[in-house]
Amino acid sequence: MKEKVVLAFSGGLDTSFCAKYLAEEKGYEVYTAVANTGGFGAEELKSIEERAYKLGAVKHVAIDVTKEYYEKSIKYMVFGNVLRNGTYPISVSSERIFQAMAIIRYAKEIGADYVAHGSTGAGNDQVRFDLTFDVLAPDIKVLTPTRDMILTREYEIDYLKRHGYEADFKKMEYSINKGLWGTSIGGKETLKSEQTLPEEAYPSQVEKTGEETVTIEFEQGEICAVNGKKSKDKIELINVLEQIASKYGIGRDMHIGDTIIGIKGRVGFEAAAPLLIINAHKMLEKHTLTKWQQYWKDQLGNWYGMFLHEAQYLEPVMRDIEQFLESSQQNVTGTVSVNLRPYSYTLVGVDSPFDLMKTDFGEYGEINRAWSSDDVKGFTKILGNQMKIYYNVQKRNGKEID
Repeated sequence: MKEKVVLAFSGGLDTSFCAKYLAEEKGYEVYTAVANTGGFGAEELKSIEERAYKLGAVKHVAIDVTKEYYEKSIKYMVFGNVLRNGTYPISVSSERIFQAMAIIRYAKEIGADYVAHGSTGAGNDQVRFDLTFDVLAPDIKVLTPTRDMILTREYEIDYLKRHGYEADFKKMEYSINKGLWGTSIGGKETLKSEQTLPEEAYPSQVEKTGEETVTIEFEQGEICAVNGKKSKDKIELINVLEQIASKYGIGRDMHIGDTIIGIKGRVGFEAAAPLLIINAHKMLEKHTLTKWQQYWKDQLGNWYGMFLHEAQYLEPVMRDIEQFLESSQQNVTGTVSVNLRPYSYTLVGVDSPFDLMKTDFGEYGEINRAWSSDDVKGFTKILGNQMKIYYNVQKRNGKEID
């Protein structure tokens, strides 16, 4: 009997090469599986399936993990306002872990001897797939032809052509990864520090001019309505917001960061809905959380995003951080208004029953109701004691105060 291998298959250049190579050159029984984290529609999934069979797969499956991805990752990234280096909503970084978990579950189900992925040796994804596979199924071996053979895109294209596989190889000039939480674009200009992506490299094009106001409603930190239309389906709401905002070219940027393997990496992305949701959520939190809630949530949110990016999702401390993040969201309820325009947006304001600005204590810069001027004078005097003691000691020892 031929040995079984389950290949994590997206239909892109690297995984197309792997499917053909593992079937023809190595003689494996290749099972392809696409783990959908919200980036593929029905037509595209059908196209990927057809591609897999043309490349020699004996069986192809599509595994929808979008709901799991939202419930176990996106929700907490919103709670933590996670933007890597203040920019990137770690779209692909977080997806890969859930794709790897889905692939390994399928491999166990069919009794596969191997799992395979198309990652190169110069990126983060190889670590995310390898580590997740090794933790969850250490007895199943991992195959990585693209990485092991140190292949170029040109070599892979030539190999597929020589083996009779026809495709639109022009579209494969960029590596595009699309999911519910954003789309990454890599290749060509992203490899040069002094260049940026051209307009046509982005999957979504600017179609709208002028301005438009949208409202995003949250209930205990989770999105629950867009423009007043409520839904329990969070995935639907994210897609609705993406459809509205992407037409303005909102959410585009270039992420430059430190990779897991130690080199600097650069990738373009578009993530209209994620950036609007995270920044609207953060603004709502400024109104509804106390100073120290915000401070400690920022610390843990930053660590959560970093661990997620660096393939540490299965580390138990992540479950501990999630409990803290969820607990912090009890009063993060309200509506945020956002003005959209081509390539930019403005957070207008919030309306929340838990708004800490709406109190009888006073209005900043205007009037104080809960304390007197004498209270402030005494407070300020006590507040300054520690500094006054320090400088008094310095002066006593002959040091001048600047």
